Amino acid sequence: MFRRIGNAVVRHPVWTIVAWLIAAVAIVATAPSLPSNSDESSFLPKSYESIKAADLQERAFPSAFTPSAIALYQRTDGGKLTAEDKKDVTRITRELGDKKIDQVQKVVPGQPSEDGRYTLTLVQMDSKKAGQPEQADAAKVLRDDVKQLAKGTDLDVKLGGSAAQALDQQDSSKRGEALIGIGTFVIILVTLLIIFRAPILAFLPLITIGLVSAIANGLIAYATKLFGLQANSSISSILIVVLFGVGTDYFLFLMFRYRERLRLGDEPKQAMVNAVDRVGEAIASAAGAVIIAFLALVLSTLGFLKQMGPALAIAVTVTLIAGLTLIPAAVSLIGPKVFWPSKSWQREPENARFAALGRGVQNRPALTAALSGLVLIALSLGTLGYKATFDLASGSMPDTKESMVVQDQMQKAYSAGAAAPTDVYLSSTDGSPLDKSAFASYASKLGAVDGVASARMSQVNKAGTTADFTVTLKYEASTDKAIETVGRVRDVAHADAPDGTEALVGGMSSIFKDIDTAVNHDYKTVFPVAAALIMLILGLLLRSVVAPWYLIGSVGLGFGATLGATVWIFQEGQDHSGLMFMLPVIMYLFVVAIGTDYNILMIARLREEAREGRTPREAAGMAVRHAGPTVAAAGFILAATFATMMLAGNALLTEMGFAVSFGIAVAAFVMAMFFTPSLTALIGHAAWWPGHADRAKEPRTAPVAVSGGDRDSDSDSDSDSDSNVHDPAGRRM
Repeated sequence: MFRRIGNAVVRHPVWTIVAWLIAAVAIVATAPSLPSNSDESSFLPKSYESIKAADLQERAFPSAFTPSAIALYQRTDGGKLTAEDKKDVTRITRELGDKKIDQVQKVVPGQPSEDGRYTLTLVQMDSKKAGQPEQADAAKVLRDDVKQLAKGTDLDVKLGGSAAQALDQQDSSKRGEALIGIGTFVIILVTLLIIFRAPILAFLPLITIGLVSAIANGLIAYATKLFGLQANSSISSILIVVLFGVGTDYFLFLMFRYRERLRLGDEPKQAMVNAVDRVGEAIASAAGAVIIAFLALVLSTLGFLKQMGPALAIAVTVTLIAGLTLIPAAVSLIGPKVFWPSKSWQREPENARFAALGRGVQNRPALTAALSGLVLIALSLGTLGYKATFDLASGSMPDTKESMVVQDQMQKAYSAGAAAPTDVYLSSTDGSPLDKSAFASYASKLGAVDGVASARMSQVNKAGTTADFTVTLKYEASTDKAIETVGRVRDVAHADAPDGTEALVGGMSSIFKDIDTAVNHDYKTVFPVAAALIMLILGLLLRSVVAPWYLIGSVGLGFGATLGATVWIFQEGQDHSGLMFMLPVIMYLFVVAIGTDYNILMIARLREEAREGRTPREAAGMAVRHAGPTVAAAGFILAATFATMMLAGNALLTEMGFAVSFGIAVAAFVMAMFFTPSLTALIGHAAWWPGHADRAKEPRTAPVAVSGGDRDSDSDSDSDSDSNVHDPAGRRM
């Protein structure tokens, strides 16, 4: 199949490129814009208690006041507010309401702080638009207007709240995307220039992947709209890295093999056909593992991850198709001039370092496996200290953003939980009015819960069938202590609800509690499903039942090592309260899927070497020697590309960038380079049971003659694949 694809695109390179350009123009011109939602509650299914509580609130208290934006006032000299300052705040609040800003429903004064140094203006917006771009736009107008109205006074005013956080998150995301895009471009360009010393080859993948990116983003927007998926601004940053990182990997696999075929004397166009033929299965298998791992996210209960899975799967699918069609077409048009001005492509490199590493694996496989395994196990111990944090807003932007400053100041000036109180909704089960005489006792029981600052009955609906009890926690809504407290509040609210009533607990801490439950569900569902499907791909590719088990086991160790190192660096080293809650899921998928890619490259090359009659140890040594350069180059570029996410300046992308880049480095330079080949050498022929994929068709008793087109190679390593030339002793040169 892959030879037919190669023949088709090489015979019609211009038409192939034109088809891609037409597709890009058509998709980009007609695709809807990718929506963005920063409202954490929208990520949960309606079956969770916090969402049921929110729905009940809308029915029972449609006019309930829930601030979407909060203006926080203090004197410029930091002193207590004077009577004149309070008059200015009252005027600003009134004039702000008179402006009739889009999305703004009500503007009311808030409570002053106990120390008299702060006061508030509370702004209510349409709850149905929470987290949507319209409210971020409204927050921008509010922020500008409130600062303008405070001019000429002694007041310093800042705008916070969920709408302002959405605005700051949006701005931070745009800045982060720009930095990530520039960093990715520079890293790929410089690395490819060092590897090939050819400017055309350095720029070609950036140009082609840029085209692929436009198509992938359009298709993702279509899918998001068609299936009603949730989106988050962080997805765009992740997409940039996935497209350029994975796309460059596939480009390297193909170009190393193309260069090898030219060295063997193939005519340029035939060299590309042979390259696609030989590298196609391995690239497709590697991409298939990544796509399946991403698609496993559709089993997630969180809307954010459920949308991310198909989005990234679409991106990798388009990249795979481009790797087998667009890039071969472009390179076949240019021919060997693609390597200009370098001449090094014409001769076989020595690969002395990788030859030495290969000899080490060949001569001491048990020691190599033990040492590399111990490194992975030691790093994995850090997972024992893992804690999650659920504040997606603060995790998606720097602490210096205005809304984050407001959040921090409010926690110090008011009760930490005052900015996002918990609501307990007590409803009659038979539709009859509630017994109000039980309210005081019920509120008292809620207020007695460990971690609760206060609890009071705040309102009853018109029919008298639902009462709202406002519970203020002692802790900020997204902290572990707040989530633990709201769990205790739920227990008391349910157990002590008067006869004939039922209770639902809502608010941000309740939402975070449910997100925690949902993530734990995803760990038990997504992880094993993704692992099982990747093992199936490995089994089909390698025609083995044994190899997939230790390959996926080694990748699992790599995941543990990555999470452990991330915990030590960010929780212990930088004193973070925890890692972003979705990080282990994303890390698992990237590290497992892409880590499997490099294992596929190495194990397929090892099989190729074994088929030539080498012993398992010899095959492992030769595989490291010849697949090593490709694994090293691809691993370095992909790890460095993901590391650019650390430039975004927020906790979520910084943690994600470090974790995934570290995981890829472990996958390339520990697992694929040492652990996997040494284990395979130790297991020997049994690794390929029940098949005999590693058995030579005939003994290696004489020099092996290799023609340009009849070498059987499923390997994509193709590292530099400096391969198919043999000296009289039967060894590769």
